[in-house]
Order: sequence, then C-alpha cells, then structure tokens
Amino acid sequence: MATGDLAVRVTFSIQTVVGILGNFSLLYHYLLLRFTGYRPRSTDLIIKNLIVANILVLFSVGIYNTLSSFGWYHIFNDFGCKFFPYVRRVGRGVSTGTTCLLSVFQAIAISPRNSRWAALKGKALKCIVPSIVLCWVLQVLVNIIYPMFLTSTLNNKNITNRESFGRCSTIFQDKTRDPLYVALLSFPDMVFLVLMLWASSSIVFILYRHKQRVQHILRTNVSSTSSPESTATKTILLLVSTFVYFNTLSSIFHIVLGLLDNLSWYILSTNLVFSLCFPTISPFLLMSRDPRVSMVCFAWIRNIKSPHPMRNM
Repeated sequence: MATGDLAVRVTFSIQTVVGILGNFSLLYHYLLLRFTGYRPRSTDLIIKNLIVANILVLFSVGIYNTLSSFGWYHIFNDFGCKFFPYVRRVGRGVSTGTTCLLSVFQAIAISPRNSRWAALKGKALKCIVPSIVLCWVLQVLVNIIYPMFLTSTLNNKNITNRESFGRCSTIFQDKTRDPLYVALLSFPDMVFLVLMLWASSSIVFILYRHKQRVQHILRTNVSSTSSPESTATKTILLLVSTFVYFNTLSSIFHIVLGLLDNLSWYILSTNLVFSLCFPTISPFLLMSRDPRVSMVCFAWIRNIKSPHPMRNM
C-alpha cells in the first residue's frame, strides 16, 4: 500500500508540473506570435480557451490531490471537497466543449465550396466568441450540483445517507433523483462528444476526397500534406483522437465508481490520473504540430537585430 501510495503521489506531481509548464509554454507561444506581428489563425482563440480549461483541471485535480496525498488535506477540509471538484468538472466540461467547437469549426473551414456547409464559413467566425461564452455559462450552471451534495468525510456531522469517495463523500437526499442528476451532468458531454465524432468523421471524409482529387494532378508542387491548412486539420484530428481515448477511459472508471458501493482507493486514484492525461499531453501535441513554433523563434531573433518587425503570415 505504501508503494502504491508513493507511486500515486509521484504521478500526480509529475502530471501537474509537466502539464502546467506545457500549457503556460503554449500560452507564451501565442503571446510571442502576437508581439512578433504574426497574423493569428481563426482557431487560436479556441485553443487559448482550451489552455485555460486545461489549467483549471490541472490545478483543481493535480494540486489538491498532490497536497492531499502528502497529508495536507486537512487544510482544505469541507471547502476543498466542494470547490475543487466543482472547478474540475467545469474545467473538464469546458475542455470537452472547446475540443468539440474546434473540430466542428475546422470541419466547416475545410469544406469544399460546393458543399452545403460552405455558406456557414463566414458565420462560423462570428460564432466563436458566443459559443465559448455559452460553453462556460452552461458548465458553471450545470455543475453547481457538486458543491450542493459534496462534503468532507472528516467533518463531525452524523450523516448516514452518504457514499464515500476517499476524503470526500456524496450526500444522498433522495435516491430516486440520482439517475436524473447523472443524466443532467452527462447530457452536455454526450452532445459534445457526438458532435465531435461527427465533425471528425466529416474531416476524414473531406481529406480523403481531397487526396483522391490531387492524385490526378501531375504537378509536383501541389501536395495535400504540405499546406498549413492540411497540417492544422490533421493536428485537430490527432487532438480529438487523444481526447476521445482518455475521455473513454475516464468515463469507464466513472461508471465503475457509480456502480460500486465500496470504492477502491486504486480505482479512485487511477480515475484521477486519467483525468489529467489530456490536459498534460495536449499542449505538447499542439506545439509539436505547429510549424509556427520554430518560425516565431527565428523571427523573434531577427526582430531583436532589426528595428523593423516582421509582418508576414
């Protein structure tokens, strides 16, 4: 048990530190792009929102559980059991909605001119900010149920109808309403997931059709993989695939947690570790696939030597 506890402490610490450094590095990358005069992409605002959601998840899960595993959980007490799970759920929900928005927007952006989605290209740009605001408002309101029913197991209240989740527990007031609460919390994520899968399938189909067309072009300077738009599209597909993979694993553990009465410490810890995987990996995935990362470094060096800033891209 001591070995497993130590492994969880180290895993939480590594994921939290690496994830926070990665997300702040990606945010610094976008700030550097702005100050060096590069024209921002239409998806940059969506990715910045994803960075904020990732940081919320990393702080709420990583820092709280790292401190708790080292015996400092008494500092947060009942407040920690209400605040940190609420922030984690909001951050995770916003991350799901943002990834969905990113895939849907890219599917519309790369749609052919003769497609029925071509008319939405101009409107999609205007809908980015309202969609992000709506996503935040939806997650803040839906997940308000968490601080209402979560409490610390360390308090002195004699409550019999509670289910323990380690250092926190859920208070059941009416078991007949539990399926309603689960459906309410799961419905937005299910809608986002369905839209995400639909958009990703559309992107794969559009890329396949485009590849079939360019095979008939004899000019060697035309390539479906060398264009920045194609690279960005494949990056979003990889990001969505990574999200779906870890979200599926996390969902399986959530189902197990809901079915079991006596929850295992290892199941709880493994579920939290999986919930940190996407916020930790996604910034490095985006930076490794973005050709502007290396270009902006050279541009920044040249701008230091030259008084005239670059205005390209």
